[in-house]
Amino acid sequence: MNGLRDGVANLLSQTNADVNTVLTRGCPFEGLRDVHDPSLETVKFVREAKILVIGAGGLGCEILKDLALSGFTDIHVIDMDNVDVTNLNRQFLFRESDIGLSKAKVAAAFVNDRCAHLGVHVTPYHGKIQDFGPDFYEQFFLIIAGLDNIPARRMSSSHKDVPSLFYSGVPSNTSLDDLLVIRDDEGNIDPSSLKPLLDGGTEGLKGQARVIVPYHTACFDCTLESFGPPDTGNYPMCTLAETPRLPEHCIEYALLVLWEKAFPGVKVNTDSANDIKWIYEQAAARAETFGIHGVDYRLTLGVVKRIIPAVASTNALISGMLVAEALKLASYCDPSLDNYFMYMGQTGVNTQTFEWERSDTCLVCSGSEAVVDTLDPEKNTLQDLFDLLCNPAGKFRLQRPSISTVSGIVFIQRPAALRAEHEWKLTKSLKELSGTGVLREGEEATVTDPTLPTKLTLRMKYRQI
Repeated sequence: MNGLRDGVANLLSQTNADVNTVLTRGCPFEGLRDVHDPSLETVKFVREAKILVIGAGGLGCEILKDLALSGFTDIHVIDMDNVDVTNLNRQFLFRESDIGLSKAKVAAAFVNDRCAHLGVHVTPYHGKIQDFGPDFYEQFFLIIAGLDNIPARRMSSSHKDVPSLFYSGVPSNTSLDDLLVIRDDEGNIDPSSLKPLLDGGTEGLKGQARVIVPYHTACFDCTLESFGPPDTGNYPMCTLAETPRLPEHCIEYALLVLWEKAFPGVKVNTDSANDIKWIYEQAAARAETFGIHGVDYRLTLGVVKRIIPAVASTNALISGMLVAEALKLASYCDPSLDNYFMYMGQTGVNTQTFEWERSDTCLVCSGSEAVVDTLDPEKNTLQDLFDLLCNPAGKFRLQRPSISTVSGIVFIQRPAALRAEHEWKLTKSLKELSGTGVLREGEEATVTDPTLPTKLTLRMKYRQI
């Protein structure tokens, strides 16, 4: 015990003095006096707690920095992307010489070098979160997600290999909850076995941070409807075609009109430098015709990919909230957020904290089946059903759903050879398919999709409209 005390006391005098003061001193006003142990052992636990960060972008860089300066030393980070020149203005762990290299590896090396005197070690993983199985995620105390778009955040919070880290409801047979959560003989969950997710996101001058605890709080999909549909420009076509006034108008016209004329039936690849360059050149020529200035490659990329400019200060604020919650969960020095924090900085510093309740109809955590009762079997086709499931402003917001019943496959997306065998069904009415024994009314259908942690149970209730 003396050795531990001497060792940690030495750390107290050298590193993270302010944080350690909070962890080693009690206060009559602290909210968790019954469980908070203001001691050197708490400092040691925080230092040794394994923390996983998902994403090493604008928000992820801030999170890694804040963790390293808040007493955490065993940090791990996953990111599948490489450093791009457009990252350098706000993702401060990267330099021009890092372009083309793995974000996770570069960020880890930077923090390890800068914070070596604090005993910090960041372990990088270059890849997708679904590349790692339950054994990998089981080792972490908690996970912090700092992803930059809703589909990625939804996937990270509900992938079949990692759902227990991020969603709260009754698990299916494939849920990682069953593998990681410890229960007693009566089936009661040991709270210490739950792995919280701290999820954060930013959009310009807006941001949010939330605490997701399996089986207790709302999951990400419980709040999905609050995000609304993605922005698609919303410029009137008559303005784009006849009276463009902004550089964005010229870019939208090149994207929506000129591209289709030049390459009919070919979809723009927003990740292709050649496609973006073509649109930029066409937009620049149109802008010159109408005397409009400001069309450049970066703006073209932002309009085509619907990129909302990132604000470094928003990332810093949300990261600070997330890491503060990580420190509270690891030390019990203060009650954790319950459970949603929202920041709106467009007109000032406006914040709100409230409890987001679990949704009884959530596709991920409610355990209930989904019912589709808005389709006319004589008028609507299987393609209409897929459009309903994939509507970006709808309830489901799926990406590439496959459907099957006890009678067999209704439609499968992959591999391409199998998809081709079922494509004839897309133009058939639901009544025609039902007549052939496919997707009958009231029949239980199973839907799988990359955005779902497990299989979705779907029941059709046809009606005349």
